[in-house]
Amino acid sequence: MSLTHWQICRLLISIFTILMKYLRYLLWPFSLVYGAIVVIRNWFYDAGWFESTSFDLPLITVGNLAVGGAGKSPMTEYLIALLKSNYKVATLSRGYGRQTTGFIIADRDSNAHEIGDEPAQFKQKFPNIIVAVCESRVSGVERLKDDHQVILLDDAFQHRALKAGLNILLFDYNKLHGPQLMLPAGDLREPTSGKMRADILIVSKCPPGMNAAEQESIAARLKPYPKQHLFFTSIAYQALFGFGDSQQATLKVGSTVFLLTGIAGSAPLVKHLQDAGCNAVHHKYADHHTFTLKNITKLVDDFNASASADKLIITTEKDAERLKRPEILELLKNLPVMVQPIGVQFLNNEGAAFNNLIENYVRKYTTHSGIH
Repeated sequence: MSLTHWQICRLLISIFTILMKYLRYLLWPFSLVYGAIVVIRNWFYDAGWFESTSFDLPLITVGNLAVGGAGKSPMTEYLIALLKSNYKVATLSRGYGRQTTGFIIADRDSNAHEIGDEPAQFKQKFPNIIVAVCESRVSGVERLKDDHQVILLDDAFQHRALKAGLNILLFDYNKLHGPQLMLPAGDLREPTSGKMRADILIVSKCPPGMNAAEQESIAARLKPYPKQHLFFTSIAYQALFGFGDSQQATLKVGSTVFLLTGIAGSAPLVKHLQDAGCNAVHHKYADHHTFTLKNITKLVDDFNASASADKLIITTEKDAERLKRPEILELLKNLPVMVQPIGVQFLNNEGAAFNNLIENYVRKYTTHSGIH
């Protein structure tokens, strides 16, 4: 049986990915050096030799130890939805991948090139809150603190120059069982001992039906400290909506889905489509990838060449923000492009317990002593 050009490309990519996986282990000596530098840096902050600034208002950090997606953006959105009705909430991010510098407050017209894809996503979903970006979290909080009651810090767990009152640390379920190596051989930005700074540990992207025995096994692996609260969450796939409009759609068994992603963890979404009975054709790019005309032309050509009677293009919310350029919008015009939003679902009916921790911290906050 002969292979198509696309199948050959996918096979070569798979082989290259496997080779790179093992070649990374050759970088282990560099990981030792990097890890030592991170440990010393953290020790200097813990000992007070490096200054860590605190502020007299609730600061909540959402982060992870590894590079790549662990579900920080959906968790940040969960917190926004939880708090926005009762408090004046702001989010503060670095604005990864933006082509600007300095402190910027987003408006409805801000795009991913100006503020980064994730902040742009926050502003589109929650237009009535303040979404800000700044390389220095300390400077950013200084600019926001007088007009806000709560500031959510997206991906700032390693930003030790700022001392948050509540630290939420996420662990991707799909990466728990592999080797835990520091960069560049592995994916860790700091050793797993860094989890001691967290108040809440969350294992994200869990299978919805994960049993108690597996949860206990993971808890034994993570070894949370007595002061820490451990939760398990899964991805909640929400209704598809049209790219650029409010049109909604549902997945149909047997349909062909051309999936466009530039995110760190796309495997769960591919599985979701396959579980729904769809034939997924994945156009996969690196996290925060800036889509080019060539990328989108390839997507459009593959879509038009498909003989499937029922076909559509699906992308993620974060990726959709990087498609909002005139030349790309023109290519996608009149095509059925849908966006797949996701949310957070707590396992074991523990959403209320998590909400109480957050709300009690914000309500009773007096100093940066966390929730203990």
